[in-house]
Formats: sequence, structure tokens, C-alpha cells
Amino acid sequence: MNDLLLAQCDPKAPLLDADTRTRVLAALPGWLPDAENKLIGRRFGFDNFYQVMAFVDAVAEIAHAQDHHPEMLVGYNACTVSYTTHSRGGLTLNDAICAAQVSALPEASGS
Repeated sequence: MNDLLLAQCDPKAPLLDADTRTRVLAALPGWLPDAENKLIGRRFGFDNFYQVMAFVDAVAEIAHAQDHHPEMLVGYNACTVSYTTHSRGGLTLNDAICAAQVSALPEASGS
């Protein structure tokens, strides 16, 4: 996972093949693929809305730095973050890089 934390997204990243996708997802605890393996998502829980919004701001910083943007569903005490590479029609290493960096952000304990 350290490699993903330090990596920079590549706008020309190819789609992940099945073996690489399996390996990458194993390094991203809590991130689950959709039925077609075109998207990965994870729910992050918090104690209150203020913490959720601080998390959203931190995810926005990662998105800006990586030029790779997630879909987010924001609620009172949780945020679900999903990644896919629209220009490639599925998962690329860019999605894993951003997922790893988002996973490194603080989350409320016990969520």
C-alpha cells in the first residue's frame, strides 16, 4: 500500500486486468468493487457532520493534487467515496492510488 500512497496518477493509465485488480483490492481494506468491477467504493463513518465535511475537504485536496475525482455521497455521520476512471470505462491504477490516499485520512473510531 505504501507504493500507492506515494504514487501519482497517470492520465494514460490502462484498465486493470483481473489479476492486478485482485492484488490491488487486497491492498485496500474496506474498498469493494461493484458487480461489474468498474468501480470501487468505501463508506467512512464519523461522529458528526463537521467531521464528515472536514473529511470531504481532505478528499477534495487529494482529488485536486491527483487530478482524479471521486463520486461522494455525503450524510450526517458518513461519506461514501467511489472511484472509477470514466475515460477508460472502468478501474485503473489511478482509482487505487486515490483510494489508498483517502484511506490514510482519519476516520472516527469504531465506525
